[in-house]
Amino acid sequence: MVEIIVEKENEVYLRLICEPSVRMELNHYFRFRPKDYQFMPMFRRKKWDGFVYLFNMDNGRMYYGLKPEVQRFAYDREYTIIDQTNDPYGKISNEDYYEFLTSFPCEYKLRDYQSSAVRHAINRKRCLLLSPTASGKSLIIYYIIRYYSPKKSLVIVPTLSLVSQMYSDFDSYARADKNFDVEKLVHKIFGGQEKTTDKQIVISTWQSLYEQKKNFFSEFELVIGDEAHLYKSRSLTKIMKSLENAPYRIGTTGTLDDIEVHKLILEGLFGSTKKVTTTKELIKKKTLSEIHIKCLVLKYSKEASTIVSKLNYQEEIDFIVSHTERNKYICNLVESLSGNSLVLFQLVEKHGNILHEMLRDKIDTSRKVFFVYGGTDADSREQIRSIVEQERDAVICASYGVYSTGINIRNLHNIIFASPSKSRIRNLQSIGRGLRTSDTKKSANLYDIADDLTHKERKNYTLNHFMERIKIYTSEKFPYHIYTIPIKG
Repeated sequence: MVEIIVEKENEVYLRLICEPSVRMELNHYFRFRPKDYQFMPMFRRKKWDGFVYLFNMDNGRMYYGLKPEVQRFAYDREYTIIDQTNDPYGKISNEDYYEFLTSFPCEYKLRDYQSSAVRHAINRKRCLLLSPTASGKSLIIYYIIRYYSPKKSLVIVPTLSLVSQMYSDFDSYARADKNFDVEKLVHKIFGGQEKTTDKQIVISTWQSLYEQKKNFFSEFELVIGDEAHLYKSRSLTKIMKSLENAPYRIGTTGTLDDIEVHKLILEGLFGSTKKVTTTKELIKKKTLSEIHIKCLVLKYSKEASTIVSKLNYQEEIDFIVSHTERNKYICNLVESLSGNSLVLFQLVEKHGNILHEMLRDKIDTSRKVFFVYGGTDADSREQIRSIVEQERDAVICASYGVYSTGINIRNLHNIIFASPSKSRIRNLQSIGRGLRTSDTKKSANLYDIADDLTHKERKNYTLNHFMERIKIYTSEKFPYHIYTIPIKG
């Protein structure tokens, strides 16, 4: 009989004890090639075989969250698992779950899919909740924290804006609850803020935690990684590995990379994936607004196409974002739209500043125009968000990095992609900015600006990126129309 003994090293790692031949099998089973591995210098110099290994053959270590995968591995081969982790099993009963839901007042009631997600997190203790943008993940997070209260909890978010927004959301959820004072219980950490606190709940960006020593994390028992798809960076992985005493690990995200490697690492850090709901289901139920995508393909002159055909990718980007007629077209488009509009750019100095200045000169002074980028402090971002919620015709010119991920503006009618991007995650998250419903909005428009600089048979880089975005719209079943517009120069 082949046996695999599963021991618990800490809340980050398992240790697997088995015969050398089984170790070899595990080593091959839990490995994968990352995207574009063949272009990486170490592989090209033949100093790396191109695989990332999740099982350490030398010490038997493996991420704790992959325990279900180990069990599946053993089951498929009829190996015997001897589980010595002493993990607590058992699901919360209907009576106990109802008692929890009614144990504190909250003006925002969980929808069915949100309640299912909360209950799944309680039952599994480690999981990755896959729920689309605008599905109310912050309310799910709030209820999970309330269930585990008074355990010390860490909520990690990717941006400064989300620290303030998560705090603000918690405050609104707890407004009717005299026993949960957010100001006394929740501590915010971002640039320059005090990191040490006696408060029960800490909300922080990963950037603020990266340099912290391991003992900083020792008190936390619950960690929630919001927008967990960003955890592929070494910095965030380092933080998760430092949380050796946190048995409760919940990741939430609206999107995941299509690469299985990435998903396995996330599941190793948090736990198995649970699909909560889909955008299509929420639109069908009128929980989210409909989205209408208009792809505006700018067709350039032969002269411009010839010039760009000789440029590399970055030079093509520079050509596009500095193109005067293109920027004029964007500003004219924004001016013609009714409702609140979000203009997303990628490069602050080369594009964002130019667009902002042009929009301020173009847009009627009765309409508010805001500029938000990485250098905008968290409080200012939150103030702008709050102001726009009350406006009917405002314009936000913002960087993708700040406003594509997690920013909650319900009263947003139009989104303009002013800069090219092929990232599935970034595009879906950006679309999510327009999916939230409000009293003044039942649908939203996305204007995807693309650039056709085809020369002979050669398509330009950013046009290929546009075709990738079309694939995303098709796979997500978003309706779209393509319009070709000639542009001077």
